[in-house]
Amino acid sequence: MTHVWIEILLLSRLAKEPLHGYELRKVVEASTGRTLSNNSLYPTLRRFVDAGAVTRDAEEQDAKPPRHVYTITEVGRELLRDTLADFPEELALNDEEFLARVGNFSWLREDERAAVLDTRDRAITAERDRLSTIAAAQADPWSRAVLAEIGRRFTEERAWLETLRSTTSPEERA
Repeated sequence: MTHVWIEILLLSRLAKEPLHGYELRKVVEASTGRTLSNNSLYPTLRRFVDAGAVTRDAEEQDAKPPRHVYTITEVGRELLRDTLADFPEELALNDEEFLARVGNFSWLREDERAAVLDTRDRAITAERDRLSTIAAAQADPWSRAVLAEIGRRFTEERAWLETLRSTTSPEERA
């Protein structure tokens, strides 16, 4: 099963320009630092084609088999936007899911961005509180130290979320 964040990265990249599979994989890897396997890439592209979100056209090459170029459709743009705006609670602690959405906030209205940020904020606050309770019961100081560090990181992220909430695009400031 493909992670939603992979779908977001593929569709958002195709929204910029049509690409063949290898190019698409390389630009996603270069922009995220994450390795994208062909076992994730091509089945996802096939599903997109089947759903009408992406078209696949053969491009002839000299003395080589044709390569397939993928182009996002209007259905794909709508799917991208809907997927970005829909941030289920069960995905809210997943860094890849969250960061893929933040990295594509330009697709979303301010209220939709706020909803994504609020979902993440609720999730990390609950997890920080849960881990704090566990840490208090730990006899092992090293376990307590690790749990305290995770809590500290969540607190820092909440401050970053506040910064993101106050960030608007140039168009929204005008």
